[in-house]
Amino acid sequence: MMLSVSDLMISRGGIPVLEGLSFALGAGDVLVLRGPNGCGKTTLLRTLAGLQLPVSGRIDVASESLVYAAHADGIKTTLTVTENLRFWAQVFGQENIMPAIEAFHLAPLADRPAGALSAGQKRRLGLARLLVTGRAIWVLDEPTVSLDAEAVAMFATAVRTHVADGGAALIATHIDLGLREARLLDLEPYRARALATDDFDGSFL
Repeated sequence: MMLSVSDLMISRGGIPVLEGLSFALGAGDVLVLRGPNGCGKTTLLRTLAGLQLPVSGRIDVASESLVYAAHADGIKTTLTVTENLRFWAQVFGQENIMPAIEAFHLAPLADRPAGALSAGQKRRLGLARLLVTGRAIWVLDEPTVSLDAEAVAMFATAVRTHVADGGAALIATHIDLGLREARLLDLEPYRARALATDDFDGSFL
């Protein structure tokens, strides 16, 4: 397994949001997280990405095998599309940015400053960064925000290509991406129980 989660409990603001969560992700897997707003999807992804610690449980993942993309596009507005991708490729020790440009149809925008792009174009550029990281596991939080139907299809194709090459993807989304091979994980059954009255002070620790 590329990523294994065992009996995980996580919290937001000191208050438990998910508990007893276990799942595994292997090469070629796509796992889609579902659940209502506030159920802990973003908190889970941030925990897997190492941006916060779990309350308890175990996360097994190889060092530097994971890349996390959140709601922000993560682009530098004064750089062109090409310069942005080259920058991120260098950060991750990669060189070839052409697959990223082709996957998200960015060639006509290659020399345009990122700050002059539309919201959807910025999102496409932000997602194209995934292809220049060389990381095997994509952990994605609502990746299709601001994308039209055509761009959503580009993203789905990029995910299929990634997992066909031995990668894996964990995606929190409310929309149908058309990824028939994906498994669904509903987080609702893992929502943590409400704090008892005598636990109130502990929620701020």
